[in-house]
Amino acid sequence: MTALTPDEARRLILRAQGFVGADARRGGPHAMLRRLGAIQLDTISVLARSHELVAYARLGAVGRQTVERAYWHNPAQSFEYWCHAACILPIEHWPLFAFRRRAYRERRFRWHEVPDHVDKLLQQARDSGPLTTSDVGGAKNGGPWWDWSESKIGLEWLLDIGELVCARRVGWRRVYDVAERVVPAELLDQDLTDEECITRLTAVAGRSLGVATRGDLIDFLRLTGRHSAILDEALRSGAAGLVPVRVAGWPAAPKAAGSANAWADPALLESETRGRHRTTLVSPFDSLIWHRGRTERVFGFNYQLELYVPKHKRVHGYFTMPVLAGGRLIGRVDPAREGSTLVARQLSLEPGLTSAKWVDALRDALWSAAEWVGCDAVRVERTDPPELAPLLTMTGGA
Repeated sequence: MTALTPDEARRLILRAQGFVGADARRGGPHAMLRRLGAIQLDTISVLARSHELVAYARLGAVGRQTVERAYWHNPAQSFEYWCHAACILPIEHWPLFAFRRRAYRERRFRWHEVPDHVDKLLQQARDSGPLTTSDVGGAKNGGPWWDWSESKIGLEWLLDIGELVCARRVGWRRVYDVAERVVPAELLDQDLTDEECITRLTAVAGRSLGVATRGDLIDFLRLTGRHSAILDEALRSGAAGLVPVRVAGWPAAPKAAGSANAWADPALLESETRGRHRTTLVSPFDSLIWHRGRTERVFGFNYQLELYVPKHKRVHGYFTMPVLAGGRLIGRVDPAREGSTLVARQLSLEPGLTSAKWVDALRDALWSAAEWVGCDAVRVERTDPPELAPLLTMTGGA
């Protein structure tokens, strides 16, 4: 069994996630999506939407239109579905989510009662071509964001069970089309069992995470009950293709093989980690930090997204983005944009780190992000520690 130090595990994780070396940038955002396996979507846009920030963090100043084309294109290269959350997924993974589509169909309920007229919506999509919510009367009933119209509920239900697919967007609105017009026939015709789906997805999650506990893999795929038991068997039998490892300092795992407490991608273990670490801001919805317990275990970084915390109770800010440098999460920034100025409302260095050592990395992270979103100035309003502020000369680019 391979024994890893925490630093070795962290470096392997960063390489698997595309944050170390020039090789990670080959193939652009299209290849990046396939390496990561899933990229989370979110409606919030501060500097950019999260799926754009994920690409920027790994690839640098890639054009935002290039990112959009790599995610949503015709013919479809990806589709939207439920993995860790609402995610963009490679189109070739369509057969792997049959287990979840079947589970939704059996339940006939998710967040809302499914309306009676879903069959008519499906027929409308077949007859009239792709639909947006505006084509069927709008998405809202006039209340809060979750107060969906019956038509919106119906379209989302049909997406859940695989009758409709979202493979592109107009603005930020989903475009729903029937699966047979979007998904290539060779993928649509595959009929995998639940065991086959979850075994193959466990391999996808393992490659993306690099080194992961059982809980990390479960969180990546959001499995429960019988489905999580299938993952356990895929790990025990070796069918998922991951190997047991022992990471010093990580918690014991009684369900793992022998003294193992994690699982790793064998190809990652067998190859050498080379290249420089990325210095970048990281989206709160980036798969590097999806699992907050894993983030603390790997980086010693206690992270909470405070956008749902009342303003007067926030410690670090509304949309706090961790700062990655030298293979560590060294701090966090709450960014905003005012015209052509990127504003760091609050910039905090992690306890125990010295301002003099890390100020250049912080400055580089801020200026790189500013230039990517078209800003020509950076303003820092507050810092912790306070003595960091005069060291951050923000009058020019990095």
